[in-house]
Amino acid sequence: MAREQVDVDGTGIDYQAVFQALPGAVALLTPDLVYLDANESFLSASGRTREQLVGRYLFDVFPDNPTDPAANGIRNLRASLERVKATRERDSMAVQRYDVEEPDGSGVWHERYWSPVNVPVLAPDGSLVLLLHRVEEVTEIIRARGASSDRDQAQVLEAEIYTRGRELQEVNERLRTSHAYERDVALHLQEALLPAPVPLGHHQAAVRYRPATESLNVCGDWYDLVDRPGRTAVAVGDVVGHGLRAAGVMGQLRSALSAASHVAEGPAQALEVLGLYARSVDGAESTTAVSVFIDWNSRTLTYSSAGHPPPLLCHPDGTVTFLDEATDPPLGARPEHAPRPEAQVAFTVGSVLVLYTDGLIERRREDIDVGLGRLADSLVRHRTATADAIADALLAELIPAAGITDDTALVVLRM
Repeated sequence: MAREQVDVDGTGIDYQAVFQALPGAVALLTPDLVYLDANESFLSASGRTREQLVGRYLFDVFPDNPTDPAANGIRNLRASLERVKATRERDSMAVQRYDVEEPDGSGVWHERYWSPVNVPVLAPDGSLVLLLHRVEEVTEIIRARGASSDRDQAQVLEAEIYTRGRELQEVNERLRTSHAYERDVALHLQEALLPAPVPLGHHQAAVRYRPATESLNVCGDWYDLVDRPGRTAVAVGDVVGHGLRAAGVMGQLRSALSAASHVAEGPAQALEVLGLYARSVDGAESTTAVSVFIDWNSRTLTYSSAGHPPPLLCHPDGTVTFLDEATDPPLGARPEHAPRPEAQVAFTVGSVLVLYTDGLIERRREDIDVGLGRLADSLVRHRTATADAIADALLAELIPAAGITDDTALVVLRM
């Protein structure tokens, strides 16, 4: 990497010089595990020159010791780097034995012990740019223990430390495997609770679901589409909380609203039925939902909201109507039952209807109107695309690169 001054904050600091002067051994890798640069400490510890590293694949430079049948340095290091790439999170490894060959290729190998840490370097949009690989050599510490006055005891201690480090790494790998299995089970549960939408004749419909970054793939957000001759009822809802309990409540409410939508005269009546049912469901209080009945013959939308963010109707000319004229409190918010309001708006062929849950628009320390404006702007730009393409674009542009802290359900219909 060329030595150039990179001044990112007006201080005039030469960050390349800082990198080279770091007392710790640090190398920079591409996501494909090719060396981009290494500081002086890394070159010294590895016994390699910059020319022997830069532009070369990591494991071509440092292969496993072929004379050691138990060597697993490549496997462990590659697993750590892949975890960093997948999770965008720092990964600290247990102490590793990773032998290093003489740089002249003579086949002479030296037993070496390392304590590695791998860190992602992200671009402003959250994409992975580099992998920072830092190592601390602990070979001399282990050798010093072996040279102590009670040599046998020191060797036992050395072996125990190394063994415990290996055991810890194996336990971590088993935990990661178990967590991946649990997420897979949760994903299948969510797919069962939220099936793909039924075909709507020649009308396009797309649904998407994204869990919060720190949660399992189950949550209290739901969507539903009920298709009847000449009419389609579409709804989204949001149960308070995350996890299996919220998903259980969600499943009950979704089924109840779906059944009500088959027989109700309009969305207000459907939500009234849901509200009455929710009074008997523990954990359903404060659930929000919005229901829209689409009359394909009269080309009208009739809608009603129980404390939910307003759906958006984008007309072919790019104007956007927020469906916010019939909003009432969430389910269970009133001590007594009361009729819910509903409103109606006309649409034209080529319009796009979007329903969503608040994870798509709400951000901490930001007014909700900012998120609504962001959604409207994105919808207008992509309004001529297919329903699937619009759904993907909205998620790509509105969900932060670092992930979301609330679950998100999204329904897009091209009218």
